Amino acid sequence: MTQMTLELPANDTLLIGLVSISDRASSGTYEDQGIPALKDWFDATLATPWRMETRLIPDEQMLIERILIELCDGAGCHLVLTTGGTGPAPRDVTPEATLAVAHKVMPGFGEQMRAVSLKYVPTAILSRQVGVIRGQSLILNLPGQPKAIKETLDGIFAAVPYCLDLIGGPYVETREEAIKAFRPKSALKPASN
Repeated sequence: MTQMTLELPANDTLLIGLVSISDRASSGTYEDQGIPALKDWFDATLATPWRMETRLIPDEQMLIERILIELCDGAGCHLVLTTGGTGPAPRDVTPEATLAVAHKVMPGFGEQMRAVSLKYVPTAILSRQVGVIRGQSLILNLPGQPKAIKETLDGIFAAVPYCLDLIGGPYVETREEAIKAFRPKSALKPASN
């Protein structure tokens, strides 16, 4: 069976911002695993052409805010995913930074991310992940560990393409054997021959 990908003009290519937030990884103490895990997940899941902007930064709230604004407003990312910094430790400030730059809060994403993680670990209740809209960008906070990133994305991503439709992003299609994107019938793109 051959894979078909939708050919879109360059400005309709999905642009994803991937931000790994870690004091130790950004200082070179250990190698970042968040961005490679995200890239692998999207390579396996998306049928739509996509490209990425990546950042590896320390747990500094003002810097996180600046990078999120830069990726949404400057680079024009349709989707921005952060990894790390969502727990209760004093340096975990990713949710605060994300909420500070939000135009709309999407509480269902945080609720679902915690529900998914609770299937695997009881400490999921310590997570403070949030999902927000800034302009025409969806920002989601993910855990920092590759296994948890995959589990979380597997549990929430079916709703992401339609959310992007609603905020003016490109029409995103997934490989159905990986994740079947959900849209109401009225929002489905007609099949082209």
